[in-house]
Amino acid sequence: MPTGDSLPRIHVMAGALVDAERRVLIAQRPAGKHMAGGWEFPGGKLTAGETPFECLVRELREELGIEVLAAEPVIAYAHQYADRNVFLHLWHVTRYEGTPNSAEGQAIKWVALDDLDKVGLLEADTPMIEPLKKALGSRR
Repeated sequence: MPTGDSLPRIHVMAGALVDAERRVLIAQRPAGKHMAGGWEFPGGKLTAGETPFECLVRELREELGIEVLAAEPVIAYAHQYADRNVFLHLWHVTRYEGTPNSAEGQAIKWVALDDLDKVGLLEADTPMIEPLKKALGSRR
């Protein structure tokens, strides 16, 4: 069994879209993917040669069919699974064009900010909740 230091390290950009009612969009991991069925902030893996913001724009275009125009970093941290180390970056998407939809067939839903800890977010995503609440609290 590989040790934590020898596991693959994956950088993931996730986006928090928040509507006027302070609901946050989350997506369900599709069948066949790591942690299938779990709920998460939409996003995906950083590829070689991409900046974190470019990755966020690409991933949300692919997953939600929107064009991200502006976003602010909220938190970045490491999470270790049994088979991989994931370095997660959450961005608050402050401006975008289009209407979010399930461009890849995954389930999506809007959840009240205060209910994020009750909807079964993946273990790796739960540390994002409080920093997101703090970031949004200053923008009421």
